[in-house]
Amino acid sequence: MHQIERAIFDIRRGLPVLLRDGDHEVLVQPVEGVEDGVLDHLVATAGEAPALVVSRHRLALLGESVAAEAARLPLTQEAPLNLQRLNALAFGAELRRLRLFQTPERAGLADRAALALMRRALLIPAALTARVPDQAKARVRGLVEEGSLLAVAAADAVRCFEMSSGLLKRVSEARVPLADAQESRFILFREPDGLREHVAIVIGEVARWQDAVPLRLHSACLTGDLFGSLRCDCGEQLRNAVADIDAMGGGVLLYLAQEGRGIGLANKLRAYTLQDTGFDTLDADQILGFGEDERHYRVAVDMLAALGIRRVQLLTNNPRKIDALVEGGVEVVDRQALYGRLTDHNHRYLSAKAERAGHLLDEVLNGHSSGQA
Repeated sequence: MHQIERAIFDIRRGLPVLLRDGDHEVLVQPVEGVEDGVLDHLVATAGEAPALVVSRHRLALLGESVAAEAARLPLTQEAPLNLQRLNALAFGAELRRLRLFQTPERAGLADRAALALMRRALLIPAALTARVPDQAKARVRGLVEEGSLLAVAAADAVRCFEMSSGLLKRVSEARVPLADAQESRFILFREPDGLREHVAIVIGEVARWQDAVPLRLHSACLTGDLFGSLRCDCGEQLRNAVADIDAMGGGVLLYLAQEGRGIGLANKLRAYTLQDTGFDTLDADQILGFGEDERHYRVAVDMLAALGIRRVQLLTNNPRKIDALVEGGVEVVDRQALYGRLTDHNHRYLSAKAERAGHLLDEVLNGHSSGQA
């Protein structure tokens, strides 16, 4: 796990890493943040021209389709690669087919691992991967030995989201009275790679909780929760959840560091810019190469286990959250709907979530503001 954590930090800094799959070695460079000279350096280091690895979501928008989750695009020699063309191909909003690559190839283990690392690092899911030929391996391994290049196993990298399961650390806690729940305690948990911290807000006296604990899984939304953005209803859902849990005799709200349905704040802002040109929330994410929902709820299961909670009443409109908890061994005995206000600013956003992502929002879209399921 330690090497994968180091790889994630190098990737976030825009540095290449070496992925090893048996005798195969692949040099990986994030597309996001690529600067002049980096492409030439990558070719010089690997000894071969790189290919671009993108997700199936991005590939579909480029006019291609694959059965796998990712594909490798060998870049053409007829169109010399520069940063502008590379960014257009990897995450540009122009959806006409860009004639910059040959027939897509099946992504190998190292290619899939590269995209997993990009997602874990909260970068655009696009990477340059250059296979290291036999004649260049001694030179590349020399870079690893001297410490200027990090090498990790591709099999470990492809599992980077799973490897932290069960390793969540309870770090600190304090009593924090809230406007809608004066008897509240914040408990902070940190993931082993140090990138993400999650908070459990424990509301009310634990001894007086119901057997099935009222629970809200709330994904962080800086723009809505803190600044009151009108593009979503997240802030109102957050405050309504705290008030509802307090009214139910207490329970828990898990505040999860999963901004923008798991794509991170930088990519969420990119998606907002795309939405301003006419795309809905799901299409905007897919243009950037993401799926409709990139969140993982293993951390929520681990937090509940640390708190000794196995039976819950879940405040949610998202059936995926119910499924994730059940798969993690948590019994969901009931579901309570949770809404914010429907406005001209968030109507399109909520409609897309209901019509395309299966969120249970019929009541709020029909003019109601609360409901029990």
